[in-house]
Amino acid sequence: MPRHRYEDEEYDEDRGRTSHGRSSRSRRSGSMSTEGAGRLGGRSTARSHGREFYEDIGHRGGERVAREYGPEFYSEIGRKGGRRVAEEYGRPYYEEIGHKGGEAVSHKYGPEFYSDIGRRGGRSRGDEMQRSSGRGRSRYDEDEEDRDRDWDR
Repeated sequence: MPRHRYEDEEYDEDRGRTSHGRSSRSRRSGSMSTEGAGRLGGRSTARSHGREFYEDIGHRGGERVAREYGPEFYSEIGRKGGRRVAEEYGRPYYEEIGHKGGEAVSHKYGPEFYSDIGRRGGRSRGDEMQRSSGRGRSRYDEDEEDRDRDWDR
């Protein structure tokens, strides 16, 4: 028999009572709600199987949902969740989490990371503009090819 039924209750073996003063016998023979039974089962499973078990079954469940409903399902629930968060917290919340995310990326990859992705984005945008304008190759393209050849040596 478990030492206690809930985390916040201690079982006194001498008196046969929990810390809340109810007899453990009446507790066992009394009715329990579905919610209470689920809570007990969840706590017991968590103790016996650990975090990895829950991660595994969550992953399996996610894969099954993806197979049954497709990626559109995740897009839709993400959109609904995003709308809900935006309604509840507003623009300042998104600014705050964006700032925190930017700081985390800067800390992880260093400030040069932003310069690098900015340069790459500028090149990509420049290439896109050249293609759409119908122009041929530019001096910039030739310089980039020379740089690439230098790296290959």
